[in-house]
Amino acid sequence: MNAFTVAVSSALSLLTFAGSADAAPTVKSVEFIGMPAPVTADEKTDIYSKARMKVIYRNGKSRTYDLSYHELMGTADSIAGHTVGGLYDYHDHPLADTYGQIASDSPDGNSLMAIPGMKAQDPLRNEALALVTQYEYKELPPAGQSGRFWSKLPATASFAKLDQNKSTGALTVADYHNISFGSVNGLWIACAASLSPWNTHLGSEEYEPDAKVRGGGAKTEDSDDTTDIDSFSRYYFGDAAHANAYHYGLVPEVKIDANGTASAVKHYVLGRFSRELAEIMPDRRTAYMGDDGVNTGLFMFIADHPEDLSSGTLYAAKWKQTTASRGGAAKLTWIKLGSAADAEIRALVDNGIKFADIFDASNTDPHEHGYKKVTTYTGTEWLRLKPHMEKAAAFLETRRYAAYLGATTEFSKMEGVAHDPSGRKAYVAISRIEKGMADGTGDIRLPQNDGGAVYELKLTDGHEAGIDSRFVASAMRSVPELLGGWLGKNDNGEDRKDAEGNRCEQDKVCGPDNLKFSPASRTLFIGEDTSRRNNNYVWAYNVDNRRLARILSTPMGAEAAGLQIVENAHGFSYIMSNFQHAGEEVNKNYTGHDKDLVIAKLNEKWHALHRAVIGYIGTRKGALPALK
Repeated sequence: MNAFTVAVSSALSLLTFAGSADAAPTVKSVEFIGMPAPVTADEKTDIYSKARMKVIYRNGKSRTYDLSYHELMGTADSIAGHTVGGLYDYHDHPLADTYGQIASDSPDGNSLMAIPGMKAQDPLRNEALALVTQYEYKELPPAGQSGRFWSKLPATASFAKLDQNKSTGALTVADYHNISFGSVNGLWIACAASLSPWNTHLGSEEYEPDAKVRGGGAKTEDSDDTTDIDSFSRYYFGDAAHANAYHYGLVPEVKIDANGTASAVKHYVLGRFSRELAEIMPDRRTAYMGDDGVNTGLFMFIADHPEDLSSGTLYAAKWKQTTASRGGAAKLTWIKLGSAADAEIRALVDNGIKFADIFDASNTDPHEHGYKKVTTYTGTEWLRLKPHMEKAAAFLETRRYAAYLGATTEFSKMEGVAHDPSGRKAYVAISRIEKGMADGTGDIRLPQNDGGAVYELKLTDGHEAGIDSRFVASAMRSVPELLGGWLGKNDNGEDRKDAEGNRCEQDKVCGPDNLKFSPASRTLFIGEDTSRRNNNYVWAYNVDNRRLARILSTPMGAEAAGLQIVENAHGFSYIMSNFQHAGEEVNKNYTGHDKDLVIAKLNEKWHALHRAVIGYIGTRKGALPALK
């Protein structure tokens, strides 16, 4: 089968088709018709869609729309006197080099939202929408520096006020400014995000710095932590020693008011680990959180009160494998880590708690009573909990404590989480099945697949198990159609590659990362982040007919980030999507005949790779019809 056939349509069941008005024929269904993989040098270096959306009406007629990617803004652009993705210090002073303000090249999590009372500048023609975007890091070095700058600089987030054309739904940026995180000690490696049911932006901080090492402890030989908190602290606070590791690896929550004023808090009680995002279930209390990196966990938080993440109970999952075939499956049980309020944990940090106050730790077996061997993202260690430190361990050393209590910390590259409220299901992405998942030991014993997998979580009532939620995951299984298309290894143990250096098939998911679910369309959207294929894509997968369609291609070497599905904003819908770090590792990985031309075009189009883009998939004239 050819690429176009494999990337077939994804059916979307809608009740009505609405643009700026609802006076349209009743819709029976909609299909996303997938597009081929990029072929030309221009396609390989661009962000674009050649997919289509077919609307089928109940009166027997149909209409097909060509999809198009719309750029809203790019990093290092100047809007209203502010630099998009511009970085700031603790005093909200711009960080600058000889070229001006330093800007991130990695826009990530988006929250497009309607704010009650917010007005457009021209209300006759436009509605007003708000867009919060967080910027994960800056990969390229500032002027005069060299090497990778991942984790060496503070992250940032922005508020953009958008004008939404009432006729077409097209979006334009009317205003832009930085969101201050000075009151919460800055923002650290801000990754994906979700829009809470109460209309706030729930952010994330990945790859939390190792508090043991920050406090003077020895780093393990097999630690996966390569962050640089000294550099972060130097740039943000002006002092390499100032930053406290326990202020990072948390959940930032941002609220926007009708005047466009942003306020940010950080939640400690959702735990501290390499969180991709927090996804809130329909009860507005239960949250699932993926943990990125090697030897990580799956975590669940249940708030004490709906729409309030300031107190609750934290759990870690135990994987009990039932099969290793086709990505594997398991039953899940949950280990309670602890209950607390933000104020309690923040007080511990403010009063100067250190790692050494929580655990005795050794990187070799001390052969002493009370020590337990654990293997996590921070390596293999022997830990002994100090008296009365259970609460501190649960919320400040969450992954270590989960492993200490027997939870599974063998997951690799656990990324986005999404949920289907009607089917009582959630979904979680594993970007690569490797290392702790594929080493033949421990709880998880699966065949290696560098293309990753998307897993379905079965949600059940947890009250019989003593868990106060109706959305407790009891089982986890790979979705066969979304198992990564990794080509595997040859007889010499080398990765198989096609003629252009791709190590994954073009027409299968590879490196699933961002996940978002549209209940109205019955579609799971998947954004990729992998170096195993030259171009990353956004896919639409219908969970009922199980068909997959490629709907967006990003520039070679770039990650598809910032995925968000907005089903109905003033009569229009949006598939938000960004890209990060175009051209990354292309010189190393790409073996196509047009390699020199591709590299030249990447540098030309994306300002020597410093510019990355925030935007959305719509029709050629503007937005998609509302999904309702």
